[in-house]
Amino acid sequence: MLLMQRSQIQKTAAFTLIELMVAIALGMIVMASVATTFTSQTRTYSAQEQINQMEQNARGALDIMSREIKMAGYKPVGGTVTGVVSFTSTTLTIQADLTGNGTISTSSSDNEQIAYAYDSTNKKITRQVGSGTVETLAENIEGLTFTYYQASGTAEATSAIDIRRVKIAISAKTAKPDPSYPTNYGYRTVDLSATITPINLGLTN
Repeated sequence: MLLMQRSQIQKTAAFTLIELMVAIALGMIVMASVATTFTSQTRTYSAQEQINQMEQNARGALDIMSREIKMAGYKPVGGTVTGVVSFTSTTLTIQADLTGNGTISTSSSDNEQIAYAYDSTNKKITRQVGSGTVETLAENIEGLTFTYYQASGTAEATSAIDIRRVKIAISAKTAKPDPSYPTNYGYRTVDLSATITPINLGLTN
């Protein structure tokens, strides 16, 4: 009688094969759901991070150029300062007598002559100080356009002496594509612009 009771207790406490398979299946479903949610959240976070980096990249370049172009033509004691040395729709070279000694230094550390250019081959904006090395100001740039205006702000300037305002337009893209973004091969883009009025252009000392 005692052996029979033990056998019944063991039989009652054990899992059947079907119950075990159902438990495993349920566990796999839960794990798959968790993995899917984690993957989706990771992709969303990665995409947002790419967007943030793209915007910071473009805004950083725009802020630097705006600040430096605003000083074009600065000459507190007169002297030979051209202001706008050369210009095209994708390049711009400016001068400013920041040291106030009446001459423009071409040293790579004085920031008195700065050249910007768009490298369409490598999709980047470059910056060169004086005769120094050409350096990358911003990468993953789809386009950089300079537009030059006369004092009225509406008529475009065709000569350096007439330039009073400079509009910068930058188009940037993310460094990596987002598989969930259906257009532009997965690359998100942003367009930024700013119009600068260098108050020293046109002034004479």
